Amino acid sequence: MSEVTITKHNFESEVINSDKPVLIDFWASWCGPCRALAPVISSFADKHEDIKVGKVNVDDEQELAMQFNVMSIPTVIMFKNGRPVKQQAGFSDLAGLERQFT
Repeated sequence: MSEVTITKHNFESEVINSDKPVLIDFWASWCGPCRALAPVISSFADKHEDIKVGKVNVDDEQELAMQFNVMSIPTVIMFKNGRPVKQQAGFSDLAGLERQFT
């Protein structure tokens, strides 16, 4: 499954009302660790079809970043039933993401 771009306009439908857990990568195009994490997030999405994977560009969606207290990027947050339940900041390899979020 590919990643979904999450914005303030689709956050409710894609995250709050999702029938499965949602892993969101908060990132920016100028962030080196974010660019390094991108293929890891893509691999996670491909491997875990039972989890929706979304991406929030913090430059475009500053309100969402502020709402979830994203202070550094990349930050990955797992939502279940529309609520954040786990969070991790910084780069992680696929095994690390799987340990934390599955």
